[in-house]
Amino acid sequence: MKRLLVPILSVAIGILAFALSQRFLQGRLDALERQRQELLAGQQRVWVIVAREDLAPGTTLKREDLQQKAIPAEGVGRSNILPDDSAQILEKKLLYGLKAQEPLLWTDVDVPRRPTGGLASSISPPDLGRPPLRAVSISVNGAASVSGLVQPNDRVDVLGTFDFPSSDGSGDSESVTLTMLQDVTVLATGQRVANQRLSSRERDSRSSGYNTVTLEVTPREAELLVFAEQTRGRLTLSLRHPNDVAYEKELLNVNFEHIEQRLPDYNRERQIRIRGKRDL
Repeated sequence: MKRLLVPILSVAIGILAFALSQRFLQGRLDALERQRQELLAGQQRVWVIVAREDLAPGTTLKREDLQQKAIPAEGVGRSNILPDDSAQILEKKLLYGLKAQEPLLWTDVDVPRRPTGGLASSISPPDLGRPPLRAVSISVNGAASVSGLVQPNDRVDVLGTFDFPSSDGSGDSESVTLTMLQDVTVLATGQRVANQRLSSRERDSRSSGYNTVTLEVTPREAELLVFAEQTRGRLTLSLRHPNDVAYEKELLNVNFEHIEQRLPDYNRERQIRIRGKRDL
């Protein structure tokens, strides 16, 4: 019996020592956590967009996939998506998987640009599969920019109206409207650049109105737009849905003769293809 008592006491003492050590370590961890919370409470925090739950690559982002979370300001960079910009990533695809509560970055989302600061960095970088891109600004008024509702990162078509010499050789001129460019990304409206972090005062002042729109175009397209403006052409923007990347191949120049001849066909096509009515 005495032989068994010594091992039993040794085991009991070991268990007691282990329990006391665990209690001591847990107490230290709790104290450190309290200190950490106290430090965080004194830090300035910024609201950013995070994943509400685990999201797989390729997910089309919906409002219910996202939520706001306050994190220390020191951890917020230009790549973080702020609540004011969350609408720009809705219906966009997620490039990389995210864990729940993980901050969402611009580089995680398939958006036209990867802004890091300033207009120049908003232009898509060189790619072997496409020509180089440039930023060029055109003058617009309220109507030409869809009542001033065109915003950075929108996609538009650019229409031009010009006074051309009449084709009948009379020496008179006639007005012609044509679609110059299709599916063009808007980089800026006035001085407002997409995904640019602004104070509330700067945001209000830059959203109050603008008379220029900056577009992302190729060098040849930039020449077309500059020439159109210099020849006193009137440029108008036609706003697209974010997911609309269609290209119309058979758009015709529109003049008075064209309107007279084709207007009935256009109205019939609208009723059938857009309104879903039976053949008229």
